[in-house]
Amino acid sequence: MPKLDISRKQTINAPAEKVHDIISNFKHWQPWSPWLVAEPEAKVDIAEDGKSYSWDGKRVGSGEMEVLNETPTHIDYNLIFLKPWKSKAQVAFNLVEKDNATEVEWTMKSGWPFFLFWMKKQTEAFIGMDYERGLSMLKEYVENGKIESQLEFVDNQDYDGCDYIGITTSAPIKQVGPAMEKDFTALSQWAQNNNIEITGAPFSQYHKWNMVKGEVNYTAAIPINKEATDLPQNFKKGALPKMKLHTVRHKGSYDHLGNAWSTIVMQQRNKEFKANKKIHPMEFYLNDPAETKPADLITDVCFALK
Repeated sequence: MPKLDISRKQTINAPAEKVHDIISNFKHWQPWSPWLVAEPEAKVDIAEDGKSYSWDGKRVGSGEMEVLNETPTHIDYNLIFLKPWKSKAQVAFNLVEKDNATEVEWTMKSGWPFFLFWMKKQTEAFIGMDYERGLSMLKEYVENGKIESQLEFVDNQDYDGCDYIGITTSAPIKQVGPAMEKDFTALSQWAQNNNIEITGAPFSQYHKWNMVKGEVNYTAAIPINKEATDLPQNFKKGALPKMKLHTVRHKGSYDHLGNAWSTIVMQQRNKEFKANKKIHPMEFYLNDPAETKPADLITDVCFALK
């Protein structure tokens, strides 16, 4: 039988004892769980001693998890999924203290049905990204006592459409932030130099994700008020149609935007909305990162509706 084998690491600026106290007690898990963030209303029952818990939700399914054994530098857990399908996994944390920080390794080992062998690499990539989101939030939770990432479930919105200029780029997922910053800087400078008014929120439209290779293809774009001519070679012009959008709004650092994306994908899988697959999903940036604290950044992650 094929095996899932996942491992991700994060350095946390805190002693191993502090990290251990948090990850060994499920009373601390809900704020940084990369899954429970998608469904705040999910039912969570935590044992009085904090060593086991269960969850039940429409998006996140249901299951149980318990601490099997622990030392100051290692914790083993037993993880049982009940819904949407039954499976078991062995989960562990390894802690290595380095100077005044702790290297935290989060691992999972599980069986995988042979008839789904073709999904194994993609599944490992998806869960790996969940682990990275969780470790990033755990780092903030341990270091600062809170996480600058809040989700708001916005009612379906009407979008009037727009004409835009954009730059289409392929980049490693982990480098998409700097790549987009470069693209939007070039677009804004061109608009300013050519007296082109930006008429709405800048946005990115995501065309293709390759989770196994860790790559993404997107268009960074700004809405404009008139016909664009004499565009630079790497620029393009296009239009978004008038449409209704299903939206998950994220408030906080762009580093945590994966929380909104993971949530909206879960909603789609749970058939909470029907996406128009002819229009690729989008991010709209509702305030200027050059003038806004990371904790106050507002981003709408949207799927066009049928």
